Amino acid sequence: MKIKKRTFGVLANGRKVSLFTVSNGSMSFSVTDYGCVITSIELKSEGGKTVDVALGYSTFEGYVRNPLFFGALVGRYANRISGASFSLDGLEYSLTKNDNGNCLHGGNPGWHKVLWNPDVFKKQDEAGIVFTRVSCAGEQGFPGNCSVRVMYSLTSDNEIVIRYSARSDAATPFNLTNHTYFNLAGHDSGSILNHRMQLFCDNYVPVSETAIPLGGVSPVEGTPFDFRTPKRIGDEIDMVPGGYDHNWVVNESGNEDLRPVASVYEPETRRSLTVKSTQPGVQFYAGNFISDEAGKNGCVYGKRSGFCLETQHFPDSPNRPEFPDCILRSENRYVHKTVWKFDF
Repeated sequence: MKIKKRTFGVLANGRKVSLFTVSNGSMSFSVTDYGCVITSIELKSEGGKTVDVALGYSTFEGYVRNPLFFGALVGRYANRISGASFSLDGLEYSLTKNDNGNCLHGGNPGWHKVLWNPDVFKKQDEAGIVFTRVSCAGEQGFPGNCSVRVMYSLTSDNEIVIRYSARSDAATPFNLTNHTYFNLAGHDSGSILNHRMQLFCDNYVPVSETAIPLGGVSPVEGTPFDFRTPKRIGDEIDMVPGGYDHNWVVNESGNEDLRPVASVYEPETRRSLTVKSTQPGVQFYAGNFISDEAGKNGCVYGKRSGFCLETQHFPDSPNRPEFPDCILRSENRYVHKTVWKFDF
């Protein structure tokens, strides 16, 4: 296991931004302390070459802009909160209206655009970086001073493991995820519609035109949202207005630690990705809003050139008591884990 560190950029205030690359000899990933953003995931290919399967930018300046959340850590509340407001313990809170009058991914300042404190660790079969910061009460409009810890690591079994933990001195909605866009054929290979995907989810959350839950959950059976057996992402995507950008309810399993979430297979390259998590939901997003985005090495990303599997709590949970509880209280600790395993 190897870890390399280099300077990635400099902020306006003069603080240096670093990029860390973790390698196990078969694959590697790179992550920056600017927003805990994963900038690349490189898998060994034929002839000793490597293929990057994560969309992103070549330079630090790209991530300063990063309108699509490429590789980003998202918080304090991933996904949408309707009306950019919520009520908690008798008090009303107002957030950033940055998505059709709703709050998307915590609003401003986005956690993917702040500098985190990094600390490298290395073991025989796992190595990575621990990122920490304090989100003060009132940041983005949320209550509570939150101490946050996010760990990204690579194992000898070609797994990227993301561990989240946090404490707050006051009750607050809390919901973290990572927003990496995958294309298992290579970040510059075009459409992801031929990828075959399976979701271990019997139910999903129907939403309005502005992606706000309509109320409760519904069975996937008999709908284009049924991925219980593997099928091409493109098979029924045109039956969904705008394409897939929805939350699925992850099935319960006998494993209290990690539950199967998704399995994705790219038939041309025979690469696959499996996802497990402790989170109750997963937002599958098919890259519907990518449009002529200048990415790595001169590549221009188009519509549906990457997909996201954002393990998380359900959208708008602060306003939906019927959904799994998303409130982090002072007597509790937020702890979640997601594992991406690559076969290539």
